[in-house]
Amino acid sequence: MGETSWTLTINTERLLLRPQQPSDYEFWYSGFSGRLPKQHQYDDGLVNLEHCDYQWFVNLCQRHHQLALNDQVYVFGIFSRQTNQHLGNIDISTIRREENQWANLGYGIHNQHWQQGFGKEAVRAALVAGFETLGYHRIEACINLDNQASIALAQSVGMQRECIRRGFVYENEQWVDHFIYVAIPSDLGLVEKQPAITP
Repeated sequence: MGETSWTLTINTERLLLRPQQPSDYEFWYSGFSGRLPKQHQYDDGLVNLEHCDYQWFVNLCQRHHQLALNDQVYVFGIFSRQTNQHLGNIDISTIRREENQWANLGYGIHNQHWQQGFGKEAVRAALVAGFETLGYHRIEACINLDNQASIALAQSVGMQRECIRRGFVYENEQWVDHFIYVAIPSDLGLVEKQPAITP
């Protein structure tokens, strides 16, 4: 996008979505290490942090920063505005710019913070920023057919089920079908814009 730094910050009533910085390491580590055991098949639960020291996290932040500068992936840490706790992550990945302005959305809240509405608050805010600030027109989420929690979240923020893509993702040593949930600006009450088509 022609920039030398990426500092996009999104504020909601309770949350702060922003690029993770090396100074976030303790909060990031606490968020992941505080996870509960796996709650269902699509929850990672406890993860191995043995290799995730401070320098590893610095490198992770640098990779994420470069991906954003390249307009490939925008990774936001989700933080509590009140306590600065790390609640999860959300990302928007460019699929195609030009006349499509098309991206994919990924989201995850640490399971010790479930059932508090953080996911809905973060996803809606990220969609608005994706349309209004990052210039996308179509943002989709790819969801396993039986992932009821993720389906409910997508529906709750106004995303529409568009189709099933057959054999779309390779996971657990097989090709798996996924629902495609999509939002365009009008689904969130936003104005449709002409694409900023780059050469």
